[in-house]
Amino acid sequence: MKKRWLLNLILFSVVASLVAFLYLRPKSEAVKESTHEVSHYKLAEFNAISVEFPTKAAVAFEKIDGLWRLTAPYKTRADQASVQRILAIVAANSPEKITTDDLGKFGLDNPSIKLKLFRDQNNLEEFLFGTYNPVTGEQYIAHRNVVYLVSSTYAEAASIQVIELIDKAPLKPTEEVAGFNFSRLEQWEESKLNVDLVDGKWKVSIASAKPLQNELNEWLDYNWVHNLAKSVELYTPDRKATYPSFEVKLADGKKVHFDKIQESPDLILGRSDEGLKYYFPQDVGFVMLNPPLNLPN
Repeated sequence: MKKRWLLNLILFSVVASLVAFLYLRPKSEAVKESTHEVSHYKLAEFNAISVEFPTKAAVAFEKIDGLWRLTAPYKTRADQASVQRILAIVAANSPEKITTDDLGKFGLDNPSIKLKLFRDQNNLEEFLFGTYNPVTGEQYIAHRNVVYLVSSTYAEAASIQVIELIDKAPLKPTEEVAGFNFSRLEQWEESKLNVDLVDGKWKVSIASAKPLQNELNEWLDYNWVHNLAKSVELYTPDRKATYPSFEVKLADGKKVHFDKIQESPDLILGRSDEGLKYYFPQDVGFVMLNPPLNLPN
């Protein structure tokens, strides 16, 4: 009796394992087969982008020296992460892949967005954005007359306000800081403050200052190299207005001029060569313009 019970238990285990294997294997393959790649392109293949809308101006980008720049409707530095999110459509996956000549069925005969990605002037890939699936909330897109269903985040990335596509860093990624001339700011006019990197060491023009190298390195890194403004606006300098100002010295000998337009409730810095105003919280702005010098009381 005991042997029969053990035999039944073994047979039950074998059958259960076989059923589980047969159940799980086809299901896994079905999930794999139901996912379709929208394209096989790589983000790095493209060097220009055009985002076109039915009722507003197109937005264009161009990659110059490895970095994306906004070229329309404004000419300025682009936020690199925002451009990568627009390009991410080439890596999208879709649960549906429909070959059809009836693009109107999916709102693709009059698309809400035309996204054109260029390898060069004569070599482009176009993605059309149509209506949304009422059940899943996903959006129909077309590429090379094939319709896919993708997340709505791709259209959101492409249709974000232009001002949000501008780089919020006050300095370009290629601008290596060599020092600061703060002598024209009110708090430093008397001392004519200059802070410079000389052979990798910080030098301060105020004789009584006892700066710590690590503190100044951290100040530069956190407040200038990796500090992003909370917002930006276009800036056309007013020739009739006179603002306190300062200069960032660069390793190549060039200088970047900033106007201090406002100190509170936000610090507003104007960079005339880029045509941009940067808005920083007041506490962040104070630290940006007041390096840790360890001055005597």
